[in-house]
Amino acid sequence: MRRTSCAHINGVVWIPLGKHLRVVHNAAKKVWKGPGFHLAMENLPLLFVKTVALRPYVFVFLAAFLLIGERLLGWRRTGVFFLASWITAFVCEYSSTRIGVPFGFYFYTGSTVGQELYIADVPFMDSLSFTFLLFSSYCLALVFLLPSVVRPGERRLQFVFDPKIRTSWSALVLTATFLTLIDVIIDPVALRGDRWFLGRIYGYPDPGVYFGIPLMNFVGWAVVGVLGLGMYFYVDRSLPPLSLHRDRLSTTTSLLLGCTLYYGVLLFNLVITFWIGEPLLGLVGMMIYLPVTIVFALRLLNRIPTPNLVIGTTSTLASDA
Repeated sequence: MRRTSCAHINGVVWIPLGKHLRVVHNAAKKVWKGPGFHLAMENLPLLFVKTVALRPYVFVFLAAFLLIGERLLGWRRTGVFFLASWITAFVCEYSSTRIGVPFGFYFYTGSTVGQELYIADVPFMDSLSFTFLLFSSYCLALVFLLPSVVRPGERRLQFVFDPKIRTSWSALVLTATFLTLIDVIIDPVALRGDRWFLGRIYGYPDPGVYFGIPLMNFVGWAVVGVLGLGMYFYVDRSLPPLSLHRDRLSTTTSLLLGCTLYYGVLLFNLVITFWIGEPLLGLVGMMIYLPVTIVFALRLLNRIPTPNLVIGTTSTLASDA
């Protein structure tokens, strides 16, 4: 596509602005400007209800995140996690649809304006999804990193919620890695939303090499992971510390529920992939996650070397056994 003049792509006008492109949605202009904007603001509760009805699976995953997060972190930290991840995702999506940073240039088609809530030109449910995706990625990362307590003669692990590890650089990097990895499955399926109930909500001016997804998109997901979780870590360290001697069984259960959420989202997208007739994409996703799942299973079976604390009379954690 030549970028020296206006171009129409799927009902979207691309307007060159110097070295950058700005996306203007024809359908959305009626809502975001003029009298329609005020009408949309007055109908926010109705639009929110419509969004829940249109995207129930998003709010099921969100509810799971909030419930598991409360068990693991408490309401205050869960609220901070939600705000840090949602704000980071929204700012990055808003920025990318205007200056191409950090996901690269893409556009929202505005095809569901009036059917669901938009903030500026970004569907509310889109940036909202990053909250539970980042949280579940965080839980998966912690399973690999946290020290575990092993009772003599038992293999079942109980994780110790060590504050230094759960807010460490290794947790930050591994979480961002798992977040980016799951997007390798999510975005190609979402790009084909016109073939399932998502709808065609976004696209790229220049399709990428990975099933239509530009590689820069995955860089953007890693950036969101690092910034969102980094913001949460910064606030977390200023809050009253969580007890190291908390109920380890509850902590372990919560972490595993978070991992179940991660694999639930993964399975949902893999099922959609095969349902819409994309077996190659589905098989690639399965092959990517096969080694991850094997290592995860070995970790749960206590076959992966990590810091272990054996319960005994000399253990500093014996009183918590």
